Amino acid sequence: MKRLNRNSIGIDQGADILFSDFEEGGPMWAGQGPRQVRRHVRFSEGFASPPSIQVGMSMWDLDQQTNARADIAAEDVTATGFVIVFRTWGDTRIARVRASWLAIGDLPDDDWDHWDLG
Repeated sequence: MKRLNRNSIGIDQGADILFSDFEEGGPMWAGQGPRQVRRHVRFSEGFASPPSIQVGMSMWDLDQQTNARADIAAEDVTATGFVIVFRTWGDTRIARVRASWLAIGDLPDDDWDHWDLG
């Protein structure tokens, strides 16, 4: 469990098209075997420490004649961003994927709270 100890907790979210390979015969559509796509995401503001990330597919378009195999994860999480990693393998043919993500974590100390007015 991750404990949040600050008064200010931030939530950032977004969605990204990871690839659209069917249009030009890219590797997720035309390839075979292990394949992956990595996409760096930068938060709109930095967190005080690496936040907790939830990532999932909000859209996927795949060939109905092959097995559906997919793995999606958040890796390399820092206070300023992370990497979405999408993997497939075997004969799976994926035309396109959109990933949605949610980050929750401590925000940096607000400068207003630490001013010395005396």
